[in-house]
Amino acid sequence: MANLNARWINIGFQVLAVCLALLFTTTILILAGAPPLEAYQQIIIGSVGSLRKISDVLVAWVPLLLVTSGLIVTFSAGLWNIGIEGQITLGAIFTTWALRLLQDSAMQPGLIIALSIFAGMVGGALWAALAGALKTFGGVNEIFGGLGLNFVATALTLYLIFGPWKRPGIGSMSGTEPFPETLWLPQLENLRLSPYALVLAILSIGLIYILMQGTYFGLKLKAVGKNMRAAFLLGIPTWQYMMIAFVLCGVFAGLAGSIQVTAVYHRLIPSISSGYGFLGLLVAMLINYRAIWAIPVALFYAALNIGSIQLPIVLKLDSSLSGVLQGSLVLFVLMVDGLRQRLLRKA
Repeated sequence: MANLNARWINIGFQVLAVCLALLFTTTILILAGAPPLEAYQQIIIGSVGSLRKISDVLVAWVPLLLVTSGLIVTFSAGLWNIGIEGQITLGAIFTTWALRLLQDSAMQPGLIIALSIFAGMVGGALWAALAGALKTFGGVNEIFGGLGLNFVATALTLYLIFGPWKRPGIGSMSGTEPFPETLWLPQLENLRLSPYALVLAILSIGLIYILMQGTYFGLKLKAVGKNMRAAFLLGIPTWQYMMIAFVLCGVFAGLAGSIQVTAVYHRLIPSISSGYGFLGLLVAMLINYRAIWAIPVALFYAALNIGSIQLPIVLKLDSSLSGVLQGSLVLFVLMVDGLRQRLLRKA
């Protein structure tokens, strides 16, 4: 009975957090002179108003879910992997490099795509390992090290697009030369969605759920995140687990970058990460690092991102409204959760 009451109390506080976030966003809309109900309606229409829009939401959901899968690992280890954006970018760079290297070979297109995706996962893992090495061996806080590596990854992308991989006779921010359709992940007819990318994302979050909930590795990783010194005294090799957490996160981030190249843009573009790394940080914090909730929450955030495109078209509002709602949702969830814990301690 006590467990049931505690569950309903938790649900009540979560509903309160959502209501406060909506109230905050509504207040901003009113101050801006915009009709709140119509704005929310346009976001819904923009995300589920047609089959194509639903497909676009799923296209955004795939890399966001992959990134969140990796961040659950690093957050569980007590690490703020801010360098996730750079890891996505390096995954895209390694994928592009492999595709350019193999596209004129005698290999089957399916094998080339598979090898290129694997190369992207390796690229993301290596970039994450560099952030992990700076943390564990250099004493550099992972937040500052990650931010620095993000800037380096962005600069490397621009160098490649305007330098060695420049389109013949064109110096453009549109990216590298598009790859032929034979080197694209197969897509649904007349839609941008690749069912293969969708399957990869679902398998990834399933793997993380099993890893974190049903293995000794997940248990030890959580122990490192809760109290590193106590974990070390209990015989857990803490720095090794931290490095593994970084590398695993990099693998999923690199896979997200690979999907961006092979299934979405079909080339390397300057903003290939599309901000999914930072958005994944919000999702991971909102779900409190519980993998089972990553699927619906990431889908909700992807729908907000896609649906907000309607706002400047119909209401002449900035599409960043969805970002206000996403950020305020996380803020109020954390605030309300802190309030809940404080009240429970007093009780």
